[in-house]
Amino acid sequence: MSNVNENVEKIRIAKGVSKTHMAKRLGYKTIQGYKHLASGSTKYTAERIMIAADTLQVNVQVFYDNKLTETVITEYSRTTA
Repeated sequence: MSNVNENVEKIRIAKGVSKTHMAKRLGYKTIQGYKHLASGSTKYTAERIMIAADTLQVNVQVFYDNKLTETVITEYSRTTA
């Protein structure tokens, strides 16, 4: 089973996207709202998961599959090394 919030956070970190940037893209005025998503205390809405995918330049399906998440992270690491 995947944890969508956790997978988004893993990819965000791997790609070097700031919490502040994610918060703004997801419509939060402060970083606090994003922190609730990152920690899992708030679930992603369908709209916000689409925005997260667009921001991180991945297919939404990646967030729902732990193996795909790890593959994206590995591939990104290879291309930026």
